[in-house]
Amino acid sequence: MRLTRDKINLLSHQVTDKLASIDAVEFIEDRNTIRLAIFDILTKWLKKEEDVDKAARHKIETQKRGIPEGSAEWEILYRKYYEEEMRSILE
Repeated sequence: MRLTRDKINLLSHQVTDKLASIDAVEFIEDRNTIRLAIFDILTKWLKKEEDVDKAARHKIETQKRGIPEGSAEWEILYRKYYEEEMRSILE
C-alpha cells in the first residue's frame, strides 16, 4: 500500500497519541522521539510490503502463459505468492 509521507506522519501522530492515552504506557523518551521511531517503523514496513507486492507480481508475470491481471487465477496466484514472500521476510 502506498502512503504519502504526510499520511505516514499523520499515522505516527495518531499512534503516539493513542499510546500516550493509555495509563499503563509510560514514555521513557520524549514524545517526538517516540513518534519519529513509529514513523520510521511504518516507513520501513511499507517499503517491505511494496517489495513483497513487486515480487508476487513478478512471479505471475514470469509464468509460461500470460495471466490477465484481475482474473480469478491471477488473484489466487497473487495471494499465494504474496503470502509466500511475506513468510520469507518474517522468518
